[in-house]
Amino acid sequence: MKWLVRKIKGIPVVYRTYVTLKHSYQRATGLRHPIQDTGIVSGYKLTRLGSPNCGWTFVDDPSLKNSIILSAGLGEDGSFDVEFASKYGATVHIVDPTPRAISHFRSIIERLGQPKEAAYSDTGTQQPECYELGDVTVEQLQLHKVAIWSERKKVKFFLPKNTDHVSHSIVNFQNEYASNTPFIEVDAMPVRDILEENGVALKDVAMLKLDIEGAEIEVIESIFVAGFLPRQVLVEFDEFNVPTKRGVARINRAHALLVEKGYGIIYTDLQKSTVKHSKGLIDA
Repeated sequence: MKWLVRKIKGIPVVYRTYVTLKHSYQRATGLRHPIQDTGIVSGYKLTRLGSPNCGWTFVDDPSLKNSIILSAGLGEDGSFDVEFASKYGATVHIVDPTPRAISHFRSIIERLGQPKEAAYSDTGTQQPECYELGDVTVEQLQLHKVAIWSERKKVKFFLPKNTDHVSHSIVNFQNEYASNTPFIEVDAMPVRDILEENGVALKDVAMLKLDIEGAEIEVIESIFVAGFLPRQVLVEFDEFNVPTKRGVARINRAHALLVEKGYGIIYTDLQKSTVKHSKGLIDA
């Protein structure tokens, strides 16, 4: 038994060594971007909301009180959106056309006014009972059943490689950007159109959150063309999940544009220490 305990205790060391070697290889081959090593920049009051798997860290700024934010990508975990609406009395415009996400949103709305009755799971899928909805109103959570994109059109929304997963992708990076894998067709709209059709001016949006399976690159480019400069941008660069030179180049393009517009990364969360996800918080 003592031998078994020693072996188990040694696993983290072996894993850390593996991760270090993996990172070195990725840097040498151009498959790791410097923003993945940013960590935390001091001098900001940071807070985190949401479940263990799908939470987000951002600057806890007084301007977020009673604010409006745009949150693209719901899936089956609305913990960040619900907690943000509750904490700040904010209105959260959620964008997601995925059928399972729409169904999940309905289950949240059906429980409005009710307390939390179960703990969050760490799987990325939450049961409605996991949300604290006692002081969240129907006006605070607005779902828009479209895909967020760089232009207004019908798009192919490609199914994930693992069909047990919920998130679809316009760019289909999981399948090497192919155009012939299974998909559904959905309406897509740029940020400006989504907001303006709901009576929201670009200047009134305090935060933009993008978790949209690779489409964040085109969307970041398009929001600046539209003159949209939210104070905080939370973005998950999903192409780090399946690192390729093409994906890293796309992320580098978006990052360079953010820097050009005066943004800088102040927080990077390497989810679960696997370096498969990189979340950057960018503050003007």
